[in-house]
Parts: sequence; C-alpha cells; structure tokens
Amino acid sequence: MKADRLLIDCHVATMVEGGPPYGAVTDAAVAIADGRIAWVGPRADLPAIDAAQTDRLDGRWVTPGLIDCHTHLVFGGDRSGEFEQRLGGASYEQIARAGGGIASSVKATRVATEDDLFVSAMRRLAGLKASGVTTVEIKSGYGLDRDTELKMLRVARRIGREGGVRVRTTYLGLHAVPPEYRDDRAAYVDLAIGDILPAAHALGLVDAVDAYCEPIAFSIQEVSRLFDKACDLGLPVKLHADQLSDGGGAALAARHRALSADHIEHATKEGVAAMAAAGVVAVLLPGAYLMLRETQAPPVDLLRRHGVRMAVATDCNPGTSPVASMTAAMTLACVQFRLTPEESLAGATREAARALGMLQEAGTVESGKAADLSVWDVSGPAELCYWLGKPLLNQRYLKGNRV
Repeated sequence: MKADRLLIDCHVATMVEGGPPYGAVTDAAVAIADGRIAWVGPRADLPAIDAAQTDRLDGRWVTPGLIDCHTHLVFGGDRSGEFEQRLGGASYEQIARAGGGIASSVKATRVATEDDLFVSAMRRLAGLKASGVTTVEIKSGYGLDRDTELKMLRVARRIGREGGVRVRTTYLGLHAVPPEYRDDRAAYVDLAIGDILPAAHALGLVDAVDAYCEPIAFSIQEVSRLFDKACDLGLPVKLHADQLSDGGGAALAARHRALSADHIEHATKEGVAAMAAAGVVAVLLPGAYLMLRETQAPPVDLLRRHGVRMAVATDCNPGTSPVASMTAAMTLACVQFRLTPEESLAGATREAARALGMLQEAGTVESGKAADLSVWDVSGPAELCYWLGKPLLNQRYLKGNRV
C-alpha cells in the first residue's frame, strides 16, 4: 500500500461507535493517501506501507479534527457594553427591545468592508483552530439586507479558501427584523425569503438555511415559509429553537426534517420525541447558557432516553457567546449540562458532523474519510474536557496536510 503520510507512535480516539470507549485504539497507526484515511488500527496489525513521510507522534492522542457546527463568526464591532448591561441586571430581551442586541451588530456589520470582516473573523478563528477545530459552520444574519447578507457569506467562503479550515455556510436571514422594517415585518420576511435567499443560492454561497424562532424573533408560520423555500432550493435547514421559551421550535424542526435544533433549553417532551423520530440532532450551546446566566439547562436526560444525538458548539457571536474555544465549550457542556467527556467529544466530532450533514466525510477516524485530525498533548481523551483554558493542541492535519 502506498501512502502520502504515516502516523505512528500514537493513540487514536476514532470516535467510531460500537467498540471501546472513544473508539480508542492504543499504540495505533494511521495511513493517509490523497487527503483521506487509508488505514487505521493497532500498529501491530499495520500492513506493508510505502509512505512518503512518517510522523512519529511520541505517544500523543489523535482525534478527529474538532467541528464547530454553530457559529456567527463573521460580524462587525463588538457588544462588550451589553455584557456590562447584563451584569448590571438587564435581560437579553430588554436589551434587544431597546435597539441593542442583534440590531447593534447589524449596524456595525453593514458599514464594515469585506476585508474588515475577514480580518476580524480570522482573529476569532485563530482561537478555534488553536483548540483543534478543522471545520467551522458560519452563519450570516448580521446584515439583514441583500448586500450585507451576501457580503457576509462571501467572507465565509473566503475563510474556507484561506483560513486553514473547512467552512460550511448558513443563511440566517430570519435572525431579527432590521430597523428599517420595524413597522412592516411582513415586507422584510418577504424580502428574506423571496429575494435574498434565492440570490445567495444562485451565487453558490449557501450550504444550509437557519432561522431564529422565538417571540422576540420570528414565528412558526414565518419560519415555515422560509423552510419551504429552502426545500424548494434543495437546501437543508436548521433552527435556533426553544432557547428562551417553549415556542414549539423543536417540533417545528422535526416537521421540516431539520439537520439540527440548536439551544433547546425549553424543549418539551413532545418536542424531543419529535426530534428523535425525525433524526434531528440537538446542538447544545453552553457558552450562551453561561454568558446569559440561564438557569434552565437543555433536557439532556430526556434527549438520552429518546436517543437524540447531541452535538456541542461554541455559538461564537458578539452578544451572547463570545467564546472562541471548542475545548472550552466541551468542558462547559460537561460541567453545566452533565455530559460525559465521551459524549462531549462525540458532540464536537461525530455528532457535529452529523449536524452539518457531513458525517460521511468527517467526524470519525475511519478508512475513506477525510484526514482531518487533531493531535493532543494529553494522557487520555477525557483530559480534553478536564482542562479549562490550558493549551492542549500539538498540531492539526487538514486533508492529510499538517496545518
């Protein structure tokens, strides 16, 4: 067997289900050819391989490259002032209704150039990459007009070309009602669905469609119209669901066979059962839970009982989750939501890939999948969720190349 690269003297948390915890293979080897995993298993079973390069990893642990499946990485300005307001007692809803929140990010994003947005996003991306991320989902939603939404999505595509990560883009047109449409929200919904989404799709800028379904955002009826349009265009959907209240978002996501329902702190038993039946992934966002000082956690035990897959993501955004570390999100998911370290690592790899519709390509270390890998200075996989803030990454591989 010929290979471009052979990794030896390592242990691998393959995250493949049905075997030992973490799908672990100790004293392992990984062969890489044409950017894909050609072979993985115990080094004692390694077949004869003619490798162009051999990397000795000195007993380090290898995992699938981490996948951040929910971010708002591209935006202008910051909202540190609102952070101070919340610490002073103001609620997220009060700030939003007073013209802050998403609206303030919209204002800053509209005036920023594409280069400005790219440079600032790359700074945040540096934190994600330093925490082992190889794939990032990036949403629009801080433009809320045609030009700025397209500008954000073009920046996201540029990050995928130049940023040293894979990028999946998401159109989040129904994020908030922009100020100029405050008195005619129906006209904005028509614009977002009938104009901006088709334009973004025609330009090849969209991989999926998202919406924010809450009383302070958009209704089930409005989101359903958006999702119907996405279906017409052949695009998968996902949903910001039941974060601040029980708005029926989990059931809505299930009705539309969404890839994921995200947040879901207030999801009901009926909503979780519907997610399970439809195969909708629950994306848990502990950064937002922490920063908003929420008290109702997602119904993790209920999700387990129904067999709903759980992903973990940073929700990196300027207002409610200024988090730029996947390992920090994994730790918070364990501490706040009581995920086990194995569940948390699966949530940042296998289940995150599932939440992006790319499980056939990434998320586990298996023959045939992309050689997107992270190498860690840890004594075991659980240590990735144990340390908060300690640098643990040794190196990353993207498509088989060290990056």
